[in-house]
Amino acid sequence: MAETLIKVDLNQSAYDNENVHNRWHPDIPMACWVNPGDDFILETYDWTGGFVKNNDSADDVRDIDLSIVHFLSGPVGVKGAEPGDLLVVDLLDIGAKQESQWGFNGFFSKKNGGGFLTDHFPQAQKSIWDFHGLYTSSRHIPGVNFAGLIHPGLIGCLPDPKMLATWNEREAALIATDPQRVPGLANPPFAATAHMGRLAGDEHAKAAAEGARTVPPREHGGNCDIKDLSRGSKVYFPVYVDGAGLSVGDLHFSQGDGEITFCGAIEMAGWVHMKVELIKGGMEKYGIKNPIFKPSPITPHYNDYLIFEGISVDEQGKQHYLDVHIAYRQACLNAIEYLKKFGYSGAQAYSILGTAPVQGHISGVVDVPNACATLWLPTQIFDFDIRPNSAGPVKHITGGVDLPLSPDLV
Repeated sequence: MAETLIKVDLNQSAYDNENVHNRWHPDIPMACWVNPGDDFILETYDWTGGFVKNNDSADDVRDIDLSIVHFLSGPVGVKGAEPGDLLVVDLLDIGAKQESQWGFNGFFSKKNGGGFLTDHFPQAQKSIWDFHGLYTSSRHIPGVNFAGLIHPGLIGCLPDPKMLATWNEREAALIATDPQRVPGLANPPFAATAHMGRLAGDEHAKAAAEGARTVPPREHGGNCDIKDLSRGSKVYFPVYVDGAGLSVGDLHFSQGDGEITFCGAIEMAGWVHMKVELIKGGMEKYGIKNPIFKPSPITPHYNDYLIFEGISVDEQGKQHYLDVHIAYRQACLNAIEYLKKFGYSGAQAYSILGTAPVQGHISGVVDVPNACATLWLPTQIFDFDIRPNSAGPVKHITGGVDLPLSPDLV
């Protein structure tokens, strides 16, 4: 039986748990140590540390201070790990905490982080999803039920001082190009809400002032939100500090490619059972500067899709040059408009794309001026047939059910 090395109490503030942190910094002490070949379990908070509740109000999504996230369990030190090695992590199993068999999805207010489609959905909304073994459904979005592909949205190793400085310098330079932009271009260090594990006093203050925010993916892994990084996956992480410093959090019950709703997938508190090994000198041997992984052999079996195309022409009709971001946004908007014909609100349709196991593909980046991206929507997740036919769409969703919405405070 694998030992649970890090436990979390969902009734306790994440700030009171010394085996949790919410910044990246090489001085964060290891929460525990393991040997190569060991397997163990880490419990995790949801990424907000329990701020978002299981209720029918989106006030918590509107009001959350996003500088607190993400709360990660770790770092786990691996004995013998040295800079230049590869840390091999087998994700043996992942699950929701027994006392918390639910998750949430939401859209942040444009004034508080926004999201991929923030100009179309500028106010805070959320949906609650209940877990039924492998499956999930939502009281806020009728007509859908699907199997989850459970995965950590965020997992990675500690940076060394040089890498940390590089991150902060290049992101500060990006922010400087448009410092008043809403949402911001990046998130600089912010000491006031930093939780640095076991660090205290002057050491805490110094690291908190420098610690990189956990929001984006970077060279070490981090917040990659890869839905196929699930049970049975194997990940090869670059090691930058002695001991590697592996941390994990931001668990998702299910997510569509791109995590387009930003508050993101179906977010949950849970646990990860993992095993670690080392490949000495593996970074140079394999020319690796970013993690690589083998996907899970266990995936929901959907084999019938509607595929929506998007090109790099924005909503105002402006032409962009091979812009995949815009192309994927258009594919998502096309899918949302389609689902509205069956009675879903725009918000419900958006939440489906953020939570269900939709696939996103870059389909073409060479035919100037338009990139083409596609969104693959599995038809089998619906209780009714969404495929086009000569009779036209039928509005199956009736009765006024919608996502809770919380207008911005004046």
